[in-house]
Amino acid sequence: MSESVSEEKIVATTTSTPSPCEKIAERKTVVYETRIDPNVIKTIGEKSKTQLFTKLGFIKSNPGEIQLVAIDKYYEPYMAISGRYIIDYYRKSTYTIKVDNRVQEVILSSQKHKPNQPADPHAKDYNIVKLPAEERLTTETKATLILDTFGQKIAPKDLPSAPPEKNPKEILTTFGVKEITADTDLDTIRAKLIKRPKDTNKIITELFEINERTIIYTPRYRALYTNLKTGETKATEFDGITAQRVQRPHPHFQFL
Repeated sequence: MSESVSEEKIVATTTSTPSPCEKIAERKTVVYETRIDPNVIKTIGEKSKTQLFTKLGFIKSNPGEIQLVAIDKYYEPYMAISGRYIIDYYRKSTYTIKVDNRVQEVILSSQKHKPNQPADPHAKDYNIVKLPAEERLTTETKATLILDTFGQKIAPKDLPSAPPEKNPKEILTTFGVKEITADTDLDTIRAKLIKRPKDTNKIITELFEINERTIIYTPRYRALYTNLKTGETKATEFDGITAQRVQRPHPHFQFL
């Protein structure tokens, strides 16, 4: 993300096991400038309003019967967050070595090990020694998420883009925008990243790091129309940056 409204700070917190050490970037708030005038939305809406009221799915209503009631502006949020999870740990393991079948005892690091017959019935010229051990491993997982208001992942190219407003907090207050709760983005990416290996026996170090956290509010217009003949009312939405009609998915949830 290139837009920023405040200098990013790193806040480090360390908690006791089993929680990992965390380094969390301070969250930034960006509000995109509105590039489209409401009159443009009114003109576009006049050309497509009959599509809102169709009969049998294809018979359009008379344009004269469809009346614009209101055009409201609001802001829709997107979450952009990236980070990584690193774990340095030990896991238990067993090493199996072959020894001559005449060997009665193997001494390794002052530990005595008695050879046993292998499970393979065809192994007649050797026995095996099983050595318990611990292996040290380090794994790292990275993720970058861009989520829409319904919590659905979107591609970076689908994220609206415009110059940021100079006073984002003032804009959000003016329009009564309910801001996203403090840890919603963290909870989402934490659930994706923090997955300890099932064979973990002992943890040396464990780090959950977030290096980018941005909540982006993009302008939208909601045009409300009524069918004078039937009394039915419907709304359609437009992007305040591109003037394109907003196509809504079927949401599982909203983080607002």
